[in-house]
Amino acid sequence: MNRENIIVKNAHTNNLKNIDVEIPKHKLVVFTGISGSGKSSLLFDTIYTEAQRQLIETFSTFARARLPKLSRPDVDDIQNLSTAIVIDQKRMGNNLRSTVGTATEINTYLRLLFSRIGKPFIGPSFLLSFNHPEGMCPHCHGLGKQIQVDINMLLDKEKSIYEGAIIYPGMQVGSWFWRELTSIDMFDIHKKLKDFTEAEFNKLLYTEPILINKQHGTGTYSKTYEGIARKLEKSVKGKAEDEAPEEEKDAYKKYIIYSDCNFCNGTRLNERALSVKIKEISIAGLCAMELTEVLPFLSSIDDEIAIPITRKAQFLLEQLIEIGVGYLSLNRSVATLSGGESQRVKMARQLDCNLVDMLYVLDEPSIGLHPRDTDKLISILKRLRDNGNSVFVVEHDPDIIRAAEWIIDIGPKAGTDGGRLVYSGEPQGLFSTNSITGKFLLNDPKAIVQRKPAKEFMLIENASVNNLKNVSVKIPVGVLTCITGVAGSGKSSLIHQVFLKQYPDSIVIDQSAIGKSSRANPATYTGIFDFIRKEFAQATGADASLFSFNSKGACPKCNGQGLLSFELHFLDAVKTICDECEGKRYKPEVLGLKYMNKTIAEVLDMSVDEAFQFFTSGKINKQLKVLQDVGLGYLKIGQSLSSLSGGESQRLKIASELHKVGNLYVMDEPTTGLHMSDIQRLYRIIRSLADKNNTVIVIEHNPDIIKYADWIIDMGPEGGRQGGEVLFQGIPEDLVNCENSYTGKYLHKML
Repeated sequence: MNRENIIVKNAHTNNLKNIDVEIPKHKLVVFTGISGSGKSSLLFDTIYTEAQRQLIETFSTFARARLPKLSRPDVDDIQNLSTAIVIDQKRMGNNLRSTVGTATEINTYLRLLFSRIGKPFIGPSFLLSFNHPEGMCPHCHGLGKQIQVDINMLLDKEKSIYEGAIIYPGMQVGSWFWRELTSIDMFDIHKKLKDFTEAEFNKLLYTEPILINKQHGTGTYSKTYEGIARKLEKSVKGKAEDEAPEEEKDAYKKYIIYSDCNFCNGTRLNERALSVKIKEISIAGLCAMELTEVLPFLSSIDDEIAIPITRKAQFLLEQLIEIGVGYLSLNRSVATLSGGESQRVKMARQLDCNLVDMLYVLDEPSIGLHPRDTDKLISILKRLRDNGNSVFVVEHDPDIIRAAEWIIDIGPKAGTDGGRLVYSGEPQGLFSTNSITGKFLLNDPKAIVQRKPAKEFMLIENASVNNLKNVSVKIPVGVLTCITGVAGSGKSSLIHQVFLKQYPDSIVIDQSAIGKSSRANPATYTGIFDFIRKEFAQATGADASLFSFNSKGACPKCNGQGLLSFELHFLDAVKTICDECEGKRYKPEVLGLKYMNKTIAEVLDMSVDEAFQFFTSGKINKQLKVLQDVGLGYLKIGQSLSSLSGGESQRLKIASELHKVGNLYVMDEPTTGLHMSDIQRLYRIIRSLADKNNTVIVIEHNPDIIKYADWIIDMGPEGGRQGGEVLFQGIPEDLVNCENSYTGKYLHKML
């Protein structure tokens, strides 16, 4: 029996139309197709999920109980599967203790190195670890940060404790905490906090745990009081969570202030660990350098004891630099890495893995990469394959598609018009099919663009945030400006941290998730759902609120969720389809009311394209047309927002902002997750915004958008400390003459 192919029989997951396909192992296989065609359904939801499920089935009952429950995907059979490892763009955690150095294990080798040849000699390597009590700074416990409660946010000093002076969630008037605090007789609860003495303040906020004996009926009971601020700070330190971005701070996180520890200056280590040096550099000093500086430092160490230790660390550093993240430092918290950076760190880590016959599954590894770095990415994917593995990649980037040894093209279109196998074979055969991907790869015309001239300018002067080197730029008003440059060159610092502070009213459309609630969907987000409910109300004579699954019409058993969630002791919550409404979210009497022969549940199950054909209302179709224009025609209008990819979330945001005029838009890599055919569509939307005299600023790596810019600001020349300079500002035709610009070299072929 031939075991060199993975054989998939009758895959019908999501929109897949009964696909039978054989995929060669030990090759670089690229899955292509327009956004929403079903390529992720085949690779991730079918092949990868089944590989994971079968692997988990081999574990003990004890282990299986602690792993997520994977149900069998909708496929008849998959033969010759290997153990699969997904290298995705998910963040690598939010813990302050996890850094690039600890995640890649380079820190382990450095600790060993300093403990063996560092002066003074201190012996065991754990004495140099900020995650070990013997190595960590005693003041910040190895976090490198001081975590303090913002007292001005926590307290309303114009009130007494009884009136609710403590504002923190869960401590308000009437809460269990408030009742306890007002009954322990430690404070004058009717005295306004502004009248408290310093001693009373310290007692309320910072006192160490005190045992209190309290009369209760005929007996007494004991309890402990600890200062409020002290208690909160301890709980945050215990979790060691990194500071959340401003827009993601929840009701609890906004009370906490993070700053560098005054005692270790953010190095995380105690004085003994910091005293050990090699060539006058401590381990903390080395971890603060960029990876491109750490590598030559290690190479310069000429000591026989060091060679076997540094060899491994140098190998890992070389991979990280080659993959395009050499501007990172080892002390960089993994919580601050972008999705693309996280994926590249994970990929470099896998190159040190000695397991063979694995199936590596990657989701758009080119995201966030400048075209210069794509060639390096391809060589790393091929090295993973050469190590004896199969490498399966979902990708839109033309260079990666051309580098594939085998292509699986799913389509022809998106949603219900997709899900078919258009092509499976070697790359050259794709051009003789009716594949949209093939047509765009073959037909790559030079851009002929009528550029809108820049007349007025907004100025940024002497910017020096992060790696920016006293940068001054001018951004034209009312035109399309692209901010370009390799990863880490300072594009985001310039726009997000400097420009947006000067122009806070800008509309920022980025890749962050737009809904953590399972109740929100494209219909509610864009406001179409209100109009749809009114149409149903007019047609049936019923109240419009009956047609909301968040209101009167909701199924009483699942409260309109469509799912029942069971919390199991020690295990993950298990979600099952509600047996009363069968996942439809509504009461039976609501499902009996129809508009044009369809129930409200059937309408929410339509794709945007289907709903556009179904409705005749101008208000509804105007909004649906915008969703089609941004390439989201395949989405179901009732699909949960939490299930959307970063690229889909961003396009939904664009759709909801398009009707505004005279604005300033900032878009961060809007082509993420877009097929070549959809990029043209996106460009038409961006261009229509600029034509209406909106100022549109796009941070972008994709030459297919950059070539259409009216103005370009190119940052560089490299990432990190070697970047942060403005190489060029002006029109694209002039950029190609800028010798230091990598962007100019790639743009030259397209103009």
